Amino acid sequence: MHSKHIADSPSSSQQFPTPAASPRRPGRRGRPVLAAGALLIAGVSLVALTGCGNSASGNGDNADPAASAPPAGKNGGKQLSKLLWMGDSIAEAEAPALEAAVKAGGAEFKSIASAGGGTVVKGEGPTATFAENTYKTLANTVKTFHPDVIAYQVTTYDWGTAAQQTSSYEHLATVAKDAGAELVIVSAPPFKIDDFYKSHEAAIKSAPEAAQDAAAKNAGQARFFDAAALWGTDSAAAKAQRSQDGIHTCQQGAAAFANWFGGQLSKHYSFTPAAPEKWAKGPWTGSKVYGQLKCG
Repeated sequence: MHSKHIADSPSSSQQFPTPAASPRRPGRRGRPVLAAGALLIAGVSLVALTGCGNSASGNGDNADPAASAPPAGKNGGKQLSKLLWMGDSIAEAEAPALEAAVKAGGAEFKSIASAGGGTVVKGEGPTATFAENTYKTLANTVKTFHPDVIAYQVTTYDWGTAAQQTSSYEHLATVAKDAGAELVIVSAPPFKIDDFYKSHEAAIKSAPEAAQDAAAKNAGQARFFDAAALWGTDSAAAKAQRSQDGIHTCQQGAAAFANWFGGQLSKHYSFTPAAPEKWAKGPWTGSKVYGQLKCG
């Protein structure tokens, strides 16, 4: 995510954590609205946050995000003991909550999400360079971390034609297979298409469908999770939990996503997510990524 979009002030109901600013464009600092203590989430409050209904599209592995207890892991699925998380600054802001939830479920977690990049799509503009950097980081990480599952959240920089996107996601599936891991691609939350993104709007809209196509072509090796089941498709809607910039989320949204994503993983892998009350009030809420952006 570009620095312009990680420094606007949060809304009164949802702050967003701003990762370290990208050098490509200056940003603006906003004021915190809620103290971190007011954003701690557990039990019923988290259920309310995640009770957003199903995706209108009906595509992907949609779950009922209002379920209060995550389901037990799929007994016949691949054992999930190590999860590697990828994406841009939106994914970077979700990582602290996701790490807390995954670890509470008994698995290891590592994030290589990157602000101002993180894409794997070798398409338009600077994305080829971004993708090369992403793959270098990925290659170095899998050598030491040895993940069972690599999860990639579609980035705001997945610019290119639908064919380029599909080819890139299929390549990522192959890279994951060579590393001994399965691939999960999850769609990004809805975000505002401002002037910075306007010329890439078509690519941003085609990316989720391309990811789904790539997963279908690599059935058994890759899966697609449609996060519209959690966020909806309108970045301005309350259930999307976007900040005032229409893009980012804060601790509350990160916790809601971690709860939903854990439930999705449990459908396909031998992994049982921990109940939210076991991790949602943890020290992750004071993570540096939130403090850097005055998330409160």
